[in-house]
Amino acid sequence: MKNNHRFRRVATAALAASLLMGGMAACGGSGTPGNAGAEGATADDIAQALQTETTLTVWGWAPQLEPIVEAFEAKYPKVHVNLENVGTGNAHYTKLQNAVKAGSGAPDVAQIEYNALPQFALSDALVDLKDFGAEELKDNYTPSTWGSVNLNGGVYALPQDSGPMAMFYRADVFEKHGISVPATWDEYVAAAKTLHAADPKSYITSDTGDAGFATSMIWQAGGKPYSLNEGTNVSVDLQDDGAKKWTGTWNQLLKDDLLAPVTSWSDEWYKGLSDGSIATLIIGAWMPANLESGAEAGRGKWRVAPMPTYEKGTAAAAENGGGGDAVLKQSKNKAAAYGFLQFANGPEGSKIHAANGGFPSTTADLQSESFLNAESAYFGGQKINEVLVQASKDVVPGWSYLPFQTYANSIFSDTVGQAYGSHGDLNDGLKAWQDATAKYGQQQGFTVSTK
Repeated sequence: MKNNHRFRRVATAALAASLLMGGMAACGGSGTPGNAGAEGATADDIAQALQTETTLTVWGWAPQLEPIVEAFEAKYPKVHVNLENVGTGNAHYTKLQNAVKAGSGAPDVAQIEYNALPQFALSDALVDLKDFGAEELKDNYTPSTWGSVNLNGGVYALPQDSGPMAMFYRADVFEKHGISVPATWDEYVAAAKTLHAADPKSYITSDTGDAGFATSMIWQAGGKPYSLNEGTNVSVDLQDDGAKKWTGTWNQLLKDDLLAPVTSWSDEWYKGLSDGSIATLIIGAWMPANLESGAEAGRGKWRVAPMPTYEKGTAAAAENGGGGDAVLKQSKNKAAAYGFLQFANGPEGSKIHAANGGFPSTTADLQSESFLNAESAYFGGQKINEVLVQASKDVVPGWSYLPFQTYANSIFSDTVGQAYGSHGDLNDGLKAWQDATAKYGQQQGFTVSTK
């Protein structure tokens, strides 16, 4: 997805506050899959709705949505779709929540990132898609993305894309300095030292502090810092074993000045990716299109390998970014809206999505020979999807986001970011992040426990 980095941007604190002001009613599933419930529809209802003159409004910014809408309207000519880009990331969410709070003006369908989905689901803004039979689609998606749309017993979106993490690296830089591709984090730290000693202008990677990256790294390390029970009981533990595994590695890079002090998505960052002074990226599977468009000089020099792990030979990955599409409770065309979701996130839509640079969440596409065997000229002819698809299978299960994750992410720079700035202990930063997050959650009416 060419603009998928935008999926990773966090919403603002103001957004989070407005989200939770809308109420945080627990919202478990209430209907029976395949049967009409209070807001649900049967398969016949949905099919009939798609043959009825209807206009749907869809809010989203993913570039793949436009060709998907064109194909949908060609198949269902009686349904017209107004596709509106009301902003990306926090701008999108702020307008969406304002409409939810006002009780009118929300679209029928909205694109929502996985880390933002809990806030909208728990504020009772979204339709539980179990009432439309969505549970029957579970096996169509990867466990990690299906887990991200399943909240508190309900299904609140259909997955669109995913971001299983891998290590993108400069093969030419490693070869020049005689560095083997690291398979473990210990080897990664050793490679960082060798590289920076050989060329002080080169770094193993860059990191100035990013909440999405940090949580993904804790995820890969086996951490489970967030849990939600009974709708409003939240547990935060950013000192668990997974968190400390990650800081144990990353503190070495931070304290020894082995991380390029370059902010992601900046011009300087793309320059480093282009000239090889930033030698690796630990990032989601949606990165290739961004490298091709932003680091053209790196063509033929980049490769992809599995993420390093803490135990050699034991595969482990995490998700970084990605999201799905949800039906808003304000929609007066819920059956047709769900029909659009089925198309956009089903076999037809997912092929269009992948053909336009997205990384799929659908198991059929991930298993397709044509997808797996596609050779990338940018990556020197490597079949990169073989690595990325395996990463999707290696995602550590059991991860959950906070119901106010966008707010938590928005204060990362004020807490963990301080440790980055002082080259201090990231554990201290995580503790400060945990305390500030818990305080906010309690102010919003959640019962928050910490360890």
